[in-house]
Amino acid sequence: MWIQKMHCLGLLTGSFLPDDVTMQLRTYCRQRLNMLRLSGQASSKMQKYLKFLNFRLDVAVKDVCGLTGLKIIHAICNGNYDPVELAKLRHYNCRKSEEEIAKALHGNNREDFLFGLKQEFEAFKFYRAKIEECEVQIKLFSEKYFSSQEFPVDDMPPEKPYKRVNKNAPKNIDLNIASYQYFGGVDLMAIEGVSHSTILTIMSEIGPDGIKKFPTAKQFASWLRLAPNNKISGGKTLGNRTPRGSGRLKIALRNAANAIGNLKEGQLAHFFRRVAFRKGRQVAISATARKLAIIIWNMITKKSIYDPLESHMFRDEKRKLGLIKKMKKKITNLGITPDELGLST
Repeated sequence: MWIQKMHCLGLLTGSFLPDDVTMQLRTYCRQRLNMLRLSGQASSKMQKYLKFLNFRLDVAVKDVCGLTGLKIIHAICNGNYDPVELAKLRHYNCRKSEEEIAKALHGNNREDFLFGLKQEFEAFKFYRAKIEECEVQIKLFSEKYFSSQEFPVDDMPPEKPYKRVNKNAPKNIDLNIASYQYFGGVDLMAIEGVSHSTILTIMSEIGPDGIKKFPTAKQFASWLRLAPNNKISGGKTLGNRTPRGSGRLKIALRNAANAIGNLKEGQLAHFFRRVAFRKGRQVAISATARKLAIIIWNMITKKSIYDPLESHMFRDEKRKLGLIKKMKKKITNLGITPDELGLST
């Protein structure tokens, strides 16, 4: 009753609640994340049993749960312990040769460890199957939502081949197109550092209508607990530490900010390095995550495009610009006119 009275007097603000569409999509995506977490735990336990069995598959391949690793684990669970035969299951993209892989696969074949490996491998396959079911449900739900729109988005966003597709990204849905339609023609994938997992988290955690409930971008960043909490008394700042919080959207933006810190070019990458030079990487991650939240709020609410000062360029485009600059410099130094080059029209 006391809380109700405080609400009636306007002394308490309401909590954020997304719309029904976002709530349903959130259920599917969170279930998928739970299955990803469980499959990761099963993968770690498989590596533990492989080490106990002296099958150093982690030394032979880069990813134990990759194409080569899963084939070898499947063969071991079926009773094949010959290192040479196991090495023949190597995928052609694997960096290690068959001889190098065979040297790392001399196991002790203990029955108790083999039993544990089989159990975890079956659990891993079970969780991966559940992840695929969640992805199918997400695709069906998104297609149903897009078909029910009164004014659907007809144009398509530009392709982004420079965006790497992680192995945990949904395989049956193009998030570049889906997010463009979901946010009404706003291309969030154009932001540097924003990956498929970040886009899926934004779609499922807040949605296009939920972000509009925040009047300003500063309030949105404060709700995410990415803005500093300035404690001022008598005109003196006592503290400005960022509030604690582990919301899924905040974690996704911080992961995107961490990826931006590993980039070599881009406006946000330069901002990250400037802050990291002065205050360290952890502060730079929080500051860049806040800047990402501001950019996302402005793009969705104002239907604007991401227009950085420095655009992403491929390696051949950089090489072309470099050659043009060198040629212009040589022409200027030699004093050659366009008429002498035959470039005048």
